[in-house]
This record gives sequence, C-alpha cells and structure tokens, in this order.
Amino acid sequence: MQSFTYKKMVGITALKASFTDFKYKKHAHQEYAFGVTLKGIQHYYLDGNLQLSHQNGVMFFNPEQVHDGMAYNHEGLEYVMLYIDPNFFLEAIQKKDFIRFEKPIIYNHHLKQHLLNLSDAILTEKNSLLCNELFLQLSDSLVEQDFSASLKKDSFVMNKAKEIIHSYADNILKLEDICEELQLTTFQFIRFFKKHTGITPYQYFLNCKVERAKSIIEHTADIYAAVAQCGYVDLTHLNKQFKRTFGITAFEYQSLVHNK
Repeated sequence: MQSFTYKKMVGITALKASFTDFKYKKHAHQEYAFGVTLKGIQHYYLDGNLQLSHQNGVMFFNPEQVHDGMAYNHEGLEYVMLYIDPNFFLEAIQKKDFIRFEKPIIYNHHLKQHLLNLSDAILTEKNSLLCNELFLQLSDSLVEQDFSASLKKDSFVMNKAKEIIHSYADNILKLEDICEELQLTTFQFIRFFKKHTGITPYQYFLNCKVERAKSIIEHTADIYAAVAQCGYVDLTHLNKQFKRTFGITAFEYQSLVHNK
C-alpha cells in the first residue's frame, strides 16, 4: 500500500507520503527540501552516503543533492516533506547567496513542529496569510541550524555541462555535442560528471526532463503539453518517469495540484 499527497501554496510544495515497498530512483531537486519522518525509518543515500532518519528525524536536502529513498524494513514509512524555491527561501532568511545545510538529519523538537505546522497548513489548504506566517517561523528556526556560507560552487566545466544538458530538456540528449563543446572524450565526461554529481549525465538529463514536466503541469494543468514540450514519446512514458521520481504518475499529480 502506498499514498502520496501533494499540495502547493505560496510557492511551497508539501508532500505527505507513506509506503512499504516503493523506492525512489536516484534524483535531485532544484529546491531546498526539509522533511520529518513520522513513522518507520527512512533509508536513503545522500551524495553517496547512507542516511537513516528515524521517527521525528528532521531531514535536510540542499538544491541538487542526489538521493534516493525507501523504507528501511517491512514496517514501512510515513513522512512529510516541504520543497521550497531557493530564491523564495533566501528572501525569507534575508540572505543573498545560497547556503548549504551541513547535517543531513537532526532531532530538534521545535524545528520539527514548525515543519509539521506548515506542511499541515498547506496540505489542508489553509489561507495563504497563515502559510506565509508559518513559513517565516520555519525560516527563522532553520537559520539557527548549522550551515555554510554558500553551496559548493560548480567548476566552470560542470556549470557549462549542466547548462547544455538543461538546454536539451525538450529533446534527445546528444552526448557527443557536449563532449565536443567541453573538449572531453565521452568516457572522460561521464566519469567527470558522475564524480561531481553522483549520477551520470543521462540520469541528470532524465531528472531535468521530469522536473520541467512537473513545472509545466503546475503552471498550465496541461499534462499533454508536458509530454510534448519535454520530448516524451507519450503519456505512458512520462507517467513511468514521473512515478520513479515523485511516487505518483504525472496524471495523478495533475489531479492533485489542480483539484481545487
């Protein structure tokens, strides 16, 4: 049995999920993500390192941190997660540069409660003023945690590689074009990219496509526009990729975020 509920308000996406056998494939988000494990143990690799979030564990994911996710055992897992646009978050904490949270999991009652209060307000569609007030309370609590002054900056080559891959998000990835642009052999590039991100260029490309499809669905409610603009063969293909990353199909996600 599995359940995934998504709601979006004031620029923040809330997820409440529970499952036993489901497993997320390796992926990364453009947003900051903060979550609380409600039941069970969340088992995942973050930047290649094993993490176990027990009940009441508060989880931190910086933008573009590669991770997967699953229940630790047959007892299953239940958790909530908030996905927050980096610029929106930086505005709230009055920072100009991206920050990087150092600890992937902490156990802090006050921070946990702020996360639960905001996720509940979004999931139950309380008014936007309340959500904004709760978001500011959460933000104030987050900046009390350990963080470094900025996210680890990509090298010029990595920035260029990501920029090119993003430009292919509506088409077929042509690895030879990227390698020619960067003056690297195919094998050099694949090894270089995986060393710096934890996933292959192709996995990163698929992640870019499905994130873009998600954004199109949120803004237009047109699932077939997402299929066409992101270069998927058909809706079945998009649904398959979407479920591996978000736990539900693109069709189910459309119904959730636009069911007012």
